[in-house]
Amino acid sequence: MSELVLINVSGRDKPGLTSEITGIMGRYDVRILDIGQAVIHDHLTWGILVEIPDEANAPHVIRDVMFRLHALDLQVHFAPITESEYQQWAAGRNRACYIVTLLARDIKAEHIARVSAITARHGLNIDNITRLSGRPSLNPADNRIACVEFSVRGTPEDLETLRTDFLKIAGELNVDIAFQEDSIFRRNRRLVVFDMDSTLIEAEVIDELAREAGVGDQVAAITERAMQGELDFSESFAERLALLKGLDEAVLQSIAARLKLTEGAEHLIRTLKALGYRTAILSGGFTYFARYLQERLGIDFIHANELAIVDGKVTGQVSGRIVDGQRKAELLLEIAAREGVSPEQVIAVGDGANDLPMLSQAGLGVAFRAKPLVKESARHSISTLGLDAILYLIGFRESDAAHTLKAGQS
Repeated sequence: MSELVLINVSGRDKPGLTSEITGIMGRYDVRILDIGQAVIHDHLTWGILVEIPDEANAPHVIRDVMFRLHALDLQVHFAPITESEYQQWAAGRNRACYIVTLLARDIKAEHIARVSAITARHGLNIDNITRLSGRPSLNPADNRIACVEFSVRGTPEDLETLRTDFLKIAGELNVDIAFQEDSIFRRNRRLVVFDMDSTLIEAEVIDELAREAGVGDQVAAITERAMQGELDFSESFAERLALLKGLDEAVLQSIAARLKLTEGAEHLIRTLKALGYRTAILSGGFTYFARYLQERLGIDFIHANELAIVDGKVTGQVSGRIVDGQRKAELLLEIAAREGVSPEQVIAVGDGANDLPMLSQAGLGVAFRAKPLVKESARHSISTLGLDAILYLIGFRESDAAHTLKAGQS
């Protein structure tokens, strides 16, 4: 009969350890059932579940492995596993797997405790915890970014309640928590579509135009109500546009020149391009500014409203169909079909109520620094970090960055 043994090793990491120990096991034709390793600050935790085909050899395997590990000044623990225990464990591996992503400027022990308490309460067991961000500086003045990813398994009774629980503690702790199924699509997204105003840039362009026209307060008030979902976007858009009638065309260039990109936007787009993603701007703003960003960032597609100009003056109207929330959703599906990707492979990012239709169509819809109504309605949100935090939601590691960008430039 065979014998199952779980071997746990800990101590200071040493190169060649895996090769040495599995080499010893190889002499006894040992079968590897599971293996895992983690290194934190040069301290190793290494586990391996093995099947020794001839139980008579079990004492020899344990002796040889133990002697070698002790010689390497490593601690080791052996635990016999019954066949029923193994079968129960193996069956559990077939349960649904989810990814919980914790994003913050700094990750505190309380954050981990609260997140893990919710997963446990909903019947989810943590398989693995991985830090995706780089190791933090000890200088409190540095602009910190922290991300930890939990891989969890189980069958929660109520996914919506689980998401609500995460949203609640995210607000209490000033962190972001994303919960998504670890499906084949998660690491196979191919298209990212962005709202423009207050998403890729830190401004609402129509408000900037209104200030130049001397109607800033009026337009800003309408914009805010529209973004909150209190007003129909198309009607409010037409109302705001009318107030811009007579504005000089030259103003557009000066506004474009002073537009400030959102934190992390350049890094995100540069990385996405290096990874082979296609990108698009789907905006209820204006094509003049979308084209400016397209040239600056290398965006593949833009769809926005064409501001009508006659004799160098803004007419207070747009040409063609208004790009409202429904049109954004339609454009997302049209671009995806043209590029040959499924909606599940699309990431959509926006901040306003008019972005919700496209966020709901995408496999990963992210409300970015959004209004409360949008955060509550979207399945994922980011408020504490910059736009490039989206990379963590697809499993991107900070250590991948240098290699990815170098490959993209070659």
